[in-house]
Amino acid sequence: MREPKRRRIAAGFSLLETMVALIVLAVGILGLAALLYDSLSYMQGSQDDFIAQQKAEEAAEAIFTAKYSNNATFAQISNNSAGNPGGLFVTGAIPLTQPGPDGLVGSINDAGAPPASIVYPGPDGKLGTPDDIVAPLSNFTRTIAITDLAGEPPGTVRRVLITINYTTGKYTRQYQLETYVSAF
Repeated sequence: MREPKRRRIAAGFSLLETMVALIVLAVGILGLAALLYDSLSYMQGSQDDFIAQQKAEEAAEAIFTAKYSNNATFAQISNNSAGNPGGLFVTGAIPLTQPGPDGLVGSINDAGAPPASIVYPGPDGKLGTPDDIVAPLSNFTRTIAITDLAGEPPGTVRRVLITINYTTGKYTRQYQLETYVSAF
């Protein structure tokens, strides 16, 4: 009598099991790649955060300098509008530009001023040489909103809110600086 054949149990992986394992591995690697992209985008944002902070402080310092060096009167430290044609500062968000002839950023005199930019050293590592890299700040806008401070006698203290909006990678961010200027 013949003995029935015994099937041998296969030791190892089948093709189907290998394919499933590769798909799981690929999904994991794609997830890590997406995480790396988000991390790099966020890190790039820290440099742009610093630039936004500096541009807001630059505007505040220009306002204080104009007021306290008598280049602008307290009445002029306000937004220009139909109701206030003597105000020096543009109403609404505008792209960052270099200061106009009055030395103020965000003022009505900035029309035609070149766009703001950051200059980095070129391949030679020295700043101020012909190979320097000029990076425009075209993804930044600045809003300067000047209002009389509530609770104070009219025309004595103004609130200055400087808002910098910018995009970095896939993120849209905002930096705000609030300060006050007085008539005294």
